[in-house]
Amino acid sequence: VTSDIVRRIYEHKEKLTECFTAKNDCTQLVYCEFHKTMYDAICREKQIKAGSRIKKKQLIESNNPEWTDLYSSLCF
Repeated sequence: VTSDIVRRIYEHKEKLTECFTAKNDCTQLVYCEFHKTMYDAICREKQIKAGSRIKKKQLIESNNPEWTDLYSSLCF
């Protein structure tokens, strides 16, 4: 969850934070959601994280079947 998605993705791509993405060399944004409130975003993130890997893959592929990096489409 972030209030500045462009900054957050940049941090992940440049491995500026020690987290899952840096440790696992994840450099592409393939799925994201926008919510009206931080509370809604946090609840949704918890729901997604509680799901299985298969469910996460299905969620991504239902919206982004080619697993295209969405970062450039967010930089406006």
